Amino acid sequence: MLTTTTDDAIGTSDTTDLRHRLRAGEVSPAEVRQAASDRLDASRNALNAVVCPMDGAADADPDPEGPFAGIPLPIKDNDDVAGYPTSWGSNAFGPQPAEASSVFVRQLLQLGFSPLAKTTMPEFGLTATTQSVRFGDTRNPWDLARSVGGSSGGSAALVAAGVVPMAHSNDGGGSTRIPAATCGLVGLKPSRARLIDRPELERAPVNLFTQGVLTTTVRDTAAYYSAAEQCYRNPDLPPIGQVTAPMDQPLRIAVVTDGLSGIAIDPESLAAVGAAASLCESLGHHVALVANPYPDRLARDFLRYWSLLAYAFKRFGKVMYGPEFDGTRTDSFTDGLAAMFSQQAERVPGSVRRLRRWARQGPPLLDEYDVVLGATLGHPAPLLEWLSPDTPFRLHMTRLLRYVTATPLENVTGVPAISLPLGRTADQLPVGVQFSAARGAEALLLALALQLEAAAPWPRTPPSPG
Repeated sequence: MLTTTTDDAIGTSDTTDLRHRLRAGEVSPAEVRQAASDRLDASRNALNAVVCPMDGAADADPDPEGPFAGIPLPIKDNDDVAGYPTSWGSNAFGPQPAEASSVFVRQLLQLGFSPLAKTTMPEFGLTATTQSVRFGDTRNPWDLARSVGGSSGGSAALVAAGVVPMAHSNDGGGSTRIPAATCGLVGLKPSRARLIDRPELERAPVNLFTQGVLTTTVRDTAAYYSAAEQCYRNPDLPPIGQVTAPMDQPLRIAVVTDGLSGIAIDPESLAAVGAAASLCESLGHHVALVANPYPDRLARDFLRYWSLLAYAFKRFGKVMYGPEFDGTRTDSFTDGLAAMFSQQAERVPGSVRRLRRWARQGPPLLDEYDVVLGATLGHPAPLLEWLSPDTPFRLHMTRLLRYVTATPLENVTGVPAISLPLGRTADQLPVGVQFSAARGAEALLLALALQLEAAAPWPRTPPSPG
């Protein structure tokens, strides 16, 4: 186990408390940043979660009047920050720094966040562990021999180790929720198009991608989304607003205990779902066990589309990222996925049509229930060897499908989902459970999460060794 929490300017504060202390003048932005930098240095060798430290963005300064002014924030290494390279965890990218920050990073600066470091991820975010040929293995602060999850794993590792209380993440198939589950964090994937993002995503055959953050407390997640929609609000979605009070009315909650294609969930993960369902029932919610309504074909369709993305990275990388991109330097997992696309290309259009239909109609359970509860993952964080870059492709894929059995559904349907660290293994590793709701219902999920957090609080970082 590893924690960097110490008696410095950050101390044990979450982001909400740290904002109050900054406003009251108890600590200065310089002191907070120095504390985060010191913690970052103390954790770098053990965690291997950092691509490069940052002094800010070259094209803009954080807004000193922003709601998060003075808060240092690590940025996942698939968003451009001007003056720093963006590598997507891949050797296919060269060392050229980005000329301009992404639209999302510019909004983070508008909110006052101060970029602290670029964080590690697997190549192109295509697998569920943060291990890459280029940067090596990122390790889990709860057990350094285990995976931190992916693809926002570097960000999760820094938050879980107490380096910072919040970090940037994004989610195309579970990449916020998966590392939240393995690291004992709160991870909300918002509704499709909730946050400002790359315009080209709207032109994708199926837009799976959402931006977000990883935090230690529900109130931090709620505060971030409330502030973000003051900068940009999608008029097609109801506002989230300021969610500060726990849920105070009974909800209809459906409990699903198996994954896509009937894949069995690990007993410890199932136990966490059962305990969460019992907790919800004790709080007055109406809980019902239901069968997974999704057809087996949905998992195959998602996988074919995923393989199309890998093929696109390799084949059109120079167009998307510039002439320095070298598609011959991708790793064996990306190559395996791209080859899978080539072998099944004639079936991909049908898969895309079906996925787009799911994106329009949404999850059928949400016609009858307010919330769906299930395991975030098929089993707890695996050892680093389980999904390492040198694992043969077919074995890697088999293991990946058993591990990531549920999270892609919300990316396809576009609904919000939140992973909460309500479970523990026999070895006291975190186990996440996931709650999803109808598109635009983030406020409902956050209010429920506040209620559950108050009833069954979780530790914010691993205990100190010894």
